[in-house]
Amino acid sequence: MSDPVTTWLKHLEVNRRYSGHTLSAYRRDLNQLVTLADGKPLEQIVNGNIRHFLARLHGQGHSARSLARMLAAWRGFYKWWAPQSQMAANPAADVRAPKASRGLPKALSVDQTQALLEAPALVTQTDPASLRDRAMFELFYSSGLRLSELVGLDMDYTQSKQYTSTGWINLSDREVNVLGKGGKRRSVPIGTQALECLAHWLDARPQFVRPAMTEADQAALFIGVRGARISPRVVQSQLTKLVKLAGLPTHVHPHVLRHSFASHVLQSAQDLRAVQEMLGHANISTTQLYTKLDFQHLAKAYDAAHPRAGRKKE
Repeated sequence: MSDPVTTWLKHLEVNRRYSGHTLSAYRRDLNQLVTLADGKPLEQIVNGNIRHFLARLHGQGHSARSLARMLAAWRGFYKWWAPQSQMAANPAADVRAPKASRGLPKALSVDQTQALLEAPALVTQTDPASLRDRAMFELFYSSGLRLSELVGLDMDYTQSKQYTSTGWINLSDREVNVLGKGGKRRSVPIGTQALECLAHWLDARPQFVRPAMTEADQAALFIGVRGARISPRVVQSQLTKLVKLAGLPTHVHPHVLRHSFASHVLQSAQDLRAVQEMLGHANISTTQLYTKLDFQHLAKAYDAAHPRAGRKKE
């Protein structure tokens, strides 16, 4: 990978606090750009090259969504690199990817969410791991967090020469503070159920503490049996087990809990701006997808209840 690309990714990591997942995606997309350039210096790439590269990728079967993601990464890179390399303009600035159809986010119904979070296999267990998992999933759903935000939470704000918190809980104020995408800070309320589960987990957490823990792991809200901060893969694994034990006939990715939070709050409050703030969406158009989920919910209720909805008569 070329030096300017490496430098830009380091800038995003250190100064913009981008997540490892986002950085990996950008690295793949920029590797693709370097490959397509075929030895041509990136500062010599022009608008016509970018259009040609997209056309080639489209012809190779890349989806519109994939092309849009790549183009966003290229555009962001050149926005930073073009002024430094004295390029005349950002070559990707006015290029548009093929329009992609935007699917609806998957969300559980209220009843399915209740069945998941109140599964006997979860609520009747008092071992530390079960208490941790219950607190984890209650908080996930209660505050609509991203998976990276959840695993990055600390018990309190911590700052030292070696480590600074990016997210933490504040039990006295009943809120969670996180650093979302693009370095956007937000605070979200924590529900009563989640607060109670967090208190039980914090009482049990010392059983997972180990002598050789790093400062970052010592600060972490959720840790594993070896004393390390819990990883996204463990969250996914534990949720998959819980879904099976709860008898839900669906695959539930951790992000589905975030979608369910947004959908259920919107169904009750009908306040799109408030949901946008709690989710940390930069654009309200992203949040508006949940109004379609809400409409689906209302449409099902209409079909079931309205005498002229077209149901077959018995």
